[in-house]
Amino acid sequence: MAARSSILLAAAALAALFAIGSCTTPLTFAVGKGSKPGHLILTPNVATISDVEIKEHGGDDFSFSLKEGPKGTWTLDTKSPLKYPLCIRFAVKSGGYRIADDVIPENFKAGTTYKTTLSI
Repeated sequence: MAARSSILLAAAALAALFAIGSCTTPLTFAVGKGSKPGHLILTPNVATISDVEIKEHGGDDFSFSLKEGPKGTWTLDTKSPLKYPLCIRFAVKSGGYRIADDVIPENFKAGTTYKTTLSI
């Protein structure tokens, strides 16, 4: 009887760990107020990302690195306007890099939140 109780307890613990581990949040990026084509402020809705980079429309690589700022913001200043839509690559603190394609559109509006197809 004790062995059966131990097995049931272990199964319940594994089920709880699986349920907690499988919870994910759909990733969004808010474009900060004051953003314009050559000055971009992004705020992701999760705090578990780092090393945020941008690839312009038609670009071959992620050639723009954003600077991490206060309150989870990421900022990029360029001398010339970027070519939109933008793809965003970032590191996930749990491991690996992810890419969100064409997240920020050409006609973006500051203060707007844009959805990605990713969940973190």
